[in-house]
Amino acid sequence: MGIFGRQLLNVIEWNETRDDVLFWKWNNDEIKKGSRLIIRPGQDAIFLYNGKIEGVFKDEGNYEIETQIIPFLSTLKGFKFGFNSGLRAEVLFVNTKEFLVRWGTKNPINIPAQNMPGGIPIRAFGTFNVKIDDYIVLIDKIAGIKKSFTIKDIEERTLSLLDQLLMKWIVKEGKDMFNLQANAYDIARGIKEDLDMDLIKIGLTVTDLKVSSFNYPEQIQKMIEKNASYEMVGDLGRYQHISAVDSLEKNPGGSMNNMVQAGLGLAMGAEMINNMKKMTSSNESSAPPASSTPSTGLICKNCSQPLAANMKFCSNCGEKVELATSTGANKFCSQCGAKLDAGAKFCSECGNKL
Repeated sequence: MGIFGRQLLNVIEWNETRDDVLFWKWNNDEIKKGSRLIIRPGQDAIFLYNGKIEGVFKDEGNYEIETQIIPFLSTLKGFKFGFNSGLRAEVLFVNTKEFLVRWGTKNPINIPAQNMPGGIPIRAFGTFNVKIDDYIVLIDKIAGIKKSFTIKDIEERTLSLLDQLLMKWIVKEGKDMFNLQANAYDIARGIKEDLDMDLIKIGLTVTDLKVSSFNYPEQIQKMIEKNASYEMVGDLGRYQHISAVDSLEKNPGGSMNNMVQAGLGLAMGAEMINNMKKMTSSNESSAPPASSTPSTGLICKNCSQPLAANMKFCSNCGEKVELATSTGANKFCSQCGAKLDAGAKFCSECGNKL
């Protein structure tokens, strides 16, 4: 393949090899006798003469200029120039496929939010599909100035516009600032309509637009994650405990964490007291009934059950009563059951006053 104007080839074809080009203008030299036009799949060829469209060819193939192209051009079909001096004309090759354009906010945009005077700075990212829709407008607005038009040119035109449209449709829809992703479809639909109205001015149309993600500042993102955690946990008390433990693990030495730790300790202490009360109540309800045996000052050394003077075995636990005599030579502590001398005033084991 070569560029027309070389006597050996005389070919008019798309010589641009990049795949991000929407159109490319061939105007290298004169069209002469023997020239051929090559149209490949996904291409249209538009013949221009004096800046006006003479004909549009959409079928792929290899055509002879003299017999297959010139006779069908609108104003040149009766032109007799014999291809001796040649015809100075332009051929605009148009890529008919849809192009995917990736976009993102150039700078964070501040979305109004309640109790936040400066708004919330948000970034958004997504894609949109675009293709050539109107040849006449495209040639009038773009092709008359540029030799080619690429995806980069579209990005430069739409970058700042998308920031404005994003803010417009978030605010217009009145969506929850902390749940934009769930409403991305409605927001994208509004942006697509406005963006299409702008690009149609240069002969392009937007066939689809998507918002892939919204990015919040780190502090806002943490709030969203905590809110999601709370929704998952469901119980406020449990959520507070989880938050406190998480805080202690991350920064055990901080003053705020010390306060949290103290509060958590108090809460745990109160819970322990409640548990102890429950246990005590349970033990009291399950304890054996008090003995109606008259007190003699003697108790079982195993279970501290009061003993009668003539008992040889404890009626509560079956423990053998040792030296439980009524001679008065010995006595037992009423608290711990220790055997004591008859004249003792305090227990030698536990210090209880007799």
